[in-house]
Amino acid sequence: MADYGTVVMTTIAREPDRVHSATEIAVTTGVSSPTASKILKTLARNGLLASTRGINGGYHLACPPSQISVARIIDAMDGPFGMTECTSHPGACEQESACSVRSNWQRINQIIRGTLEQVTLDEMLRPVAPTVRPLIRMSR
Repeated sequence: MADYGTVVMTTIAREPDRVHSATEIAVTTGVSSPTASKILKTLARNGLLASTRGINGGYHLACPPSQISVARIIDAMDGPFGMTECTSHPGACEQESACSVRSNWQRINQIIRGTLEQVTLDEMLRPVAPTVRPLIRMSR
């Protein structure tokens, strides 16, 4: 659900000062109305969106897009971020105490988490130029 949450948040962030209805978000993003409503409620419950009731009600960002990281969206939608069970839920894995790669997974998780915390919603609005891969020459 984190990917849908990110799409919904970027859609709202394009016009951050406006209230957006669940129906409008569903149509704009191509997500079904029930799914859009569920996502919007989850994001609001986790403090990323604020909701307004009434005829002109809907959702708007709870804070500026520059203050919302991709990590916060993932956490809101899917719970604590973790590449493995032991990095998101310490003590949940019965192999944890004897695992020879746990510390490496924790290191990898910290690097990825740190990167996701550095990417903000306003950055997600800006397109990134595609990376051109160099041709690999095969030796004969």
